[in-house]
Amino acid sequence: MHSRAVQPLLETFLDPSSCSLKICGVIRADDAQGLVDRMVHALGVNFWPLSKRFISPDDAAPWLRDVAGKILRVGVFVNARPDYIAEVFRSGIIDAAQLHGDESPGELAELQAMNIPCIKACGIRDAVDLDGLSHFAHADGLLLDTAAPGVYGGTGHPFDWSLAQQAGLLLPTVPLLLAGGITPANAADAVSQVHPAALDVASGAEVSPGIKDFAKVDDLMRVL
Repeated sequence: MHSRAVQPLLETFLDPSSCSLKICGVIRADDAQGLVDRMVHALGVNFWPLSKRFISPDDAAPWLRDVAGKILRVGVFVNARPDYIAEVFRSGIIDAAQLHGDESPGELAELQAMNIPCIKACGIRDAVDLDGLSHFAHADGLLLDTAAPGVYGGTGHPFDWSLAQQAGLLLPTVPLLLAGGITPANAADAVSQVHPAALDVASGAEVSPGIKDFAKVDDLMRVL
């Protein structure tokens, strides 16, 4: 059900030859459709109950099904059981899982063995944090975000992008996604400095948590 229909969307999103855009923390059907209308590459839905952008799979299911095949649908999980992630994936409402907690390389491999594409989020604070990235080199993509121990789901603040450049040199075959305080004002610099496969934006494209600002989305799309 997933593999053939979704593969082109996933491959385009993770293609390092151009930069894609993922708008994360979507909670409304109208916003999801607005992203589709603007040909945004991916949307993220936060299934972590403590997130200020949380929505349950049951509540998101109707509109996630409506946009199936039109945009890559990424479910964001924090320390969720692999069998729960697999259940959500098999329900047909997401195309990939983003692991934004303390998941192990083994848990990542377990999900991939069930044919679930996985993006692993890794917090970056200094060069020491780069050492652990190789443990997740088997991920379909690595999301580099600002480190905030004990705080999951993103901080809305940027980190030193030279570290992301180093990560790209360390893992040249792994698609890198860049998150953390990206806005229309700094997105062009992020793309030119890091050359990520994708930008991942939540607060930088919002009016308020979960409510998307399409003027900002349009500005971000113009950068790519």
